[in-house]
Amino acid sequence: MKINFIGGGNMARAIIGGLSQNGFKMSDITILELDAQKRIELAHDLNVQVTDTYAEFRNTDVIVLAIKPQQLKEVCHQLRPVLESQLIVSIAAGVRSKDISAWLGEYKDIVRVMPNTPAQIQAGVSALYAMQSVNQTQRDQASTILAAVGKTLWLDDETKMDAVTAISGSGPAYVFYFIEALQEAGVALGLKEDEAKMLALQTFAGASLLASQSETDIKTLRAQVTSKGGTTEQGILSLESADIKHIVANAAKAAADKSVTLGDILGK
Repeated sequence: MKINFIGGGNMARAIIGGLSQNGFKMSDITILELDAQKRIELAHDLNVQVTDTYAEFRNTDVIVLAIKPQQLKEVCHQLRPVLESQLIVSIAAGVRSKDISAWLGEYKDIVRVMPNTPAQIQAGVSALYAMQSVNQTQRDQASTILAAVGKTLWLDDETKMDAVTAISGSGPAYVFYFIEALQEAGVALGLKEDEAKMLALQTFAGASLLASQSETDIKTLRAQVTSKGGTTEQGILSLESADIKHIVANAAKAAADKSVTLGDILGK
């Protein structure tokens, strides 16, 4: 499989790094970058091929659109003349596959992906949606590329991407926010800042690992820690009195609504 990337930013670098760790030949990857200095840096850092022209994109299997959403329309217009049967994988946030298809002259071999930032350490999760004409081989190609940076989830309905954006796309920020709050609470209770940070980080990491490896559902795991009349119960009661679950649900809905709005704007 030969893969061409348009854009060499953080997410492209993460995916390429993950592919390298999985034994993928770097000589089969090409990055299109218009800036000459950045081409030199990408070739040096990643040991991949670099180019400043779309001409080479005729002889590839997969083209990954790893650019800012605002750049996508113009890039698609330039890419359009070299398309034959290549799979297009877009990781541009918010841009719907039907709009990408229109900008590519109604080209249909498109997979839209919503990755998240833990992909930078190969611990991400990516939701994928394929247009109807995408065949199984192409789906497997997209899975291979994104599995290099974490878990993958195929969606049967592209409208679910707005929920994905709210949960896993924006989710790392929610987690960081809660870690930050725990750290600050620890300091307020008398811990040193580095002590509170270590405890908050390891608690989040350990609890997440336990939940991912346990066959017990999340609600039961939480109940197992919450002994009747104990300290944890008091903490949970405080969270429930503040209606934290409702607050989280509202935050996710706000993010999902914004995703819908951005999709409308970016698709114009």
